[in-house]
Amino acid sequence: MRVKRRVVNLRVSRRWGPARIAAQLRLNRSTVQAILRRYGCAPLRWTDPGTGARIKTSRAATNRYEAAAPGELVHMDVNKLGRIPNGGGHRIHGPQRGKKNRAGHGHGYAFIHSVVDDHTRMAYSEILNDERKGTVTAFWNRAHAWFTDAGIDVKAVMTDNGMGYRSHVFRDTLGPIRHVRTRPYRPQTNRKVERLNRTLLEEWAYARTYRSETERTDAFVPWLHHYNHHRTHTAINGTPASRVPNHPSHNT
Repeated sequence: MRVKRRVVNLRVSRRWGPARIAAQLRLNRSTVQAILRRYGCAPLRWTDPGTGARIKTSRAATNRYEAAAPGELVHMDVNKLGRIPNGGGHRIHGPQRGKKNRAGHGHGYAFIHSVVDDHTRMAYSEILNDERKGTVTAFWNRAHAWFTDAGIDVKAVMTDNGMGYRSHVFRDTLGPIRHVRTRPYRPQTNRKVERLNRTLLEEWAYARTYRSETERTDAFVPWLHHYNHHRTHTAINGTPASRVPNHPSHNT
């Protein structure tokens, strides 16, 4: 009974899927799934990510495409996040004090640039100051080199239709790599990186209360390493790094 309570508690409090719960509690995934079914826990894709309330979903929405091999397709995107003012914001001091702090140092936005591999879910991200074409292009160069070092040969990259991605300099930098753009006003086309963005917010940006932007930024790289090498990904029943053949971490 204690194990069942722990399984249900992780689903309700953290909204984890069967694979992550099984890895955390060292259980078989089938055992966790059976417990969740017995207690009427709806699949995560049937629930609202913010409230956990059950929502309707169409059969088409549950269909999932996955690239056949690492590097066949990577998804690229930028997520804008309000910076934390020095001294903390409203989550620490309340609306009035938080508003005063925000008017001083620390105001503005951080731009989280990310690339995620469709097959493995390996992710490379950086926190930058804008999303201009020069920034986007320089970030891609670093991301491409990172994936190459990890043993992933990128064949195609999918982006939205942002100005930085439509620039000639970005096109020229891609070279022989195929550039795929999402359909206008259909962000779900790029849903692998959209899902990463949501995970970033839930498990890093808003996971705990930070007292400064520097404190939150310092927690980013360790979290990203955890995501790639230690966090069990529900959709692939393992860590992203475990899906990369001959990844350097396999030999350490």
